[in-house]
Formats: sequence, C-alpha cells, structure tokens
Amino acid sequence: MTVAELWRTKKVWLIALAVALAGCGRRTEKSFIAVTIEPQRYFADKIAGNRFEIYTVVPPGQSPETYDATPRQMLRFNQCSAYLLMGSQIGFEQAWIQSIIANNPSMKAFNLSEGFRLISDENSVGDNRHHHAGGVDPHVWSSVEGARTIAANTFRAFAEIDPAGEPIYRENYIKLTNEINATDSLIRSILAPLERSAFIIYHPALTYFAREYNLEQLSIELDGKEPSPQRLKELVDAVKTHNVRVIFIQQEFDPNNARRLAEATGCRLVSINLQAYDWSREMIRLAKALADE
Repeated sequence: MTVAELWRTKKVWLIALAVALAGCGRRTEKSFIAVTIEPQRYFADKIAGNRFEIYTVVPPGQSPETYDATPRQMLRFNQCSAYLLMGSQIGFEQAWIQSIIANNPSMKAFNLSEGFRLISDENSVGDNRHHHAGGVDPHVWSSVEGARTIAANTFRAFAEIDPAGEPIYRENYIKLTNEINATDSLIRSILAPLERSAFIIYHPALTYFAREYNLEQLSIELDGKEPSPQRLKELVDAVKTHNVRVIFIQQEFDPNNARRLAEATGCRLVSINLQAYDWSREMIRLAKALADE
C-alpha cells in the first residue's frame, strides 16, 4: 500500500469513527467555538468574554501545517457552534476542513483572513518564497495588520452567531483594537533604527511582519527544503552584506542548521514561538530581539 493510500485509509477511519460517535456528543450550556491555533484563541477570548468557550484544535508545539486531527477532536466538533478558520490556506485546514464541515452541517464556518492582502508564490520574491499548499503564505497572524483583520472578522462572526451579545462583542472588539494599535506603536518605536535591516529565520514565517516594518527576511529553509551547503554559504555571506545580528528558530523545526550558522557567523540565536497564546507579548518580544534589547 502506498503512502497516499495509507493516508486516505487513516483519514476515512477517523471520519467514520467520529461520525459513529457523534450521536453521543451533547452540546454543553456554554457553546464551544473552534479555532485552529492559539493566537486565534487569544483574539477570540478577548472579544467573546465569557460568552463562549474557545477550543484550539492544533496543540501548542505542533505544526499547523502537518498536524492530523484525532478521533476525539473530530467528535469535539459536534459540540461546536462555529469554526473560526484561519482561512489563509494553512495546512491543517486544507487537509481537514471539507470533512469537518461535511460531518457537522449545523456548525458555521468563518474565514478570519477575509480582506487581508495575502502573499502568494506568484507575488513573492527571493527568500519570501514559501511554497505551502495552495501557494499562499498562511502566517497572517504574525503581523499587526493581520491581527486587525482577524479581530474584525472574529467580531463579525460572534455578532452573527449571537446577535444578543453584539454590544458586548463590539465593546470588547474596540478594546482589542486599541491593544493591537498600542502594540504596533511600540514595535515601530523599537524597530525605527532598524529600517531596511535583515534577519534570518529557519522557516519563513515572518513575511508579513517584514512587509509591515520594512525589513528583509532571509530564510534557512527555502522552497520547503533543508538548506544545501551552497545555501548555507549564501547565508554566511548575507550576514556580512546585510549586517544580520539575529537568527530566529521555531520549536516546530530542527534547529541544528540554524545553530551551525550562528556559530559560523556570531549571530545571536533566538527562539520564538509564533503560535504562542499571548500574541501581543510575543510580537513585542520579537521586536526587542531584533533590536537586541
């Protein structure tokens, strides 16, 4: 049996088991809202207050590009009023959303990236090439403008699901927008001396962040592949050319090539977690790392 056949068999089995168990699932008094990753839960919690319980599908430390749903999670969707999709062609959603919606027809689905200017393979250049499923960089949440879009779409989703709570959601949305704007102002003040400077990251997840703050992202991984010796040599040269001081690593990816590059260049190696729950704190920490604060 081929790898593809094994994958299809596994997926069918998971869906069948979830459907078989669905009759056992009962909605709780407080409605569940599903989101794909933890930063989405941060925005949803801020807007929902205590009117919904927000459930994150992809556990912390797992890659939303490759994560597989479990039978228990498939059953959990039976208790969800809605699924707030990242909607930017992130791997997990591309693989599972059709099955999830088909097996939960009463569950509403909302695209939180709607209205955001996505970067695709066709309109990206150099190290910003990403080559994800669908050819779109999915890391919308790793930027302030992306956060504004996610917050606005989350507010609209809650207002549609629960019209009676609209005044509460609107008030909370305004507070969240003020927080996002304050985060943006602080980041801009931190990064002001670094305009047009560059940083290195293993997996190119800061494309939108670099676009916003006029920075250059150089990635160790290119086109989704481990770096060749030639690629590593190019990055060593780029450190000198662009005066790079920081190399970012992410917990979902092997850090060995990044460590070797840091040893060869003297750059600081900084671990970041772009899937952390506290979006504002992580974005500010990222800016401070770039500024060596």
